Amino acid sequence: MAISSVCALSLGTPYVPPHRLVAAVLEADTTLAGIVVTELRVPRWVLALVAGACLGAAGLVLQEALRNPLAVPEMLGVSSGAALGVAAPLVLSLSLPAAVQPLLAIGGAALGGGLTLLAAGLGRSPSAVLLTGAAVAAALQAALLVLMVMADQLDLQLIYRYLLGSLSARTWDDVTGLWPWLLIAVPALVLCAPVLSVMRLGDQDAEALGVRAQRARLAALAIAVVLIAPVTAVCGPVAWVGFLAPHLARWFAPAAGAVRRLPWSAAWGAVVVTVADVPARLALAPVETPAGAWTALLGVPAGIALMRSGGRGRAARRRPTAPVAVREPMPGPGKAAAAAADDVPRAGAPGDVDGDESGSSGLADTCPPPSGASRTEDVR
Repeated sequence: MAISSVCALSLGTPYVPPHRLVAAVLEADTTLAGIVVTELRVPRWVLALVAGACLGAAGLVLQEALRNPLAVPEMLGVSSGAALGVAAPLVLSLSLPAAVQPLLAIGGAALGGGLTLLAAGLGRSPSAVLLTGAAVAAALQAALLVLMVMADQLDLQLIYRYLLGSLSARTWDDVTGLWPWLLIAVPALVLCAPVLSVMRLGDQDAEALGVRAQRARLAALAIAVVLIAPVTAVCGPVAWVGFLAPHLARWFAPAAGAVRRLPWSAAWGAVVVTVADVPARLALAPVETPAGAWTALLGVPAGIALMRSGGRGRAARRRPTAPVAVREPMPGPGKAAAAAADDVPRAGAPGDVDGDESGSSGLADTCPPPSGASRTEDVR
């Protein structure tokens, strides 16, 4: 995060050396470097951190609530619904204030997630929710394609760049518009984290522990909507961050629960978006590419590799170990004496020539014959 942050603030036109960043921020409006850093690069960097953290936390919430590592906002209709809610007024030429866009995104995301849960039977089966969410997401994307056909050339370019997820030309107004929603989502996320650990056990075990699985799943979806929709309204659906960040958190902390893994997932989401925004801004300069294209290009192969490595680790932990040969302990004095006693031929055994003598001498010393019995009968 430190390396990508320095690159995001220093590289570009004009180039600002890392040791001059603090001076450029302090100069602010007095120099060109100060204006570029404080008014363009710093808001974009802060937005990348906040957006990545929200998407990473939302991805972990969905995966833990549905008990499926493939449960991401893109597969549940949440991101597509938010994008549809923002793109529809633009195509229909409806002039709405910027403050209304997060509300439209939240409405679209709630519509997509609600349709997914309703079609899957209110979330009774996590696998059914995931499959139904993929179908709902496809339907919402088809509606977006219809809007793109209806749009003119200028609106089409804006919608296309928005749908790929871009941080270009974002200012402090876009950043400050996220804070009211974060004040709602962060406390709810903290309260939801312990319930996610119980949900991981399964619906029946969660019910036995006093957690209503269907209501908890609806609450988790609502929290994910509040986290995803404002970010999508500002910078579009940045793809696959909610998929990659939880897997990075699991890979680096495999034994941690949902409570401990949640801040790590948010941190890795911020790292992913910040790292992806650097080549998005500089790879084809002076033309900027969408950051969502880079997160999808780098995130999907990395996420698959993390899932495979995690699967191998779990299989190795579950594999039964080979039986270990038990070695006999070295005989001590007592065992040596017992072994020597076993080697001595017992009196009266068939084939023993000197059994009477050795047996009579040994038994006469240890066990005196009872009254009325001869030594010969005792030896026998």
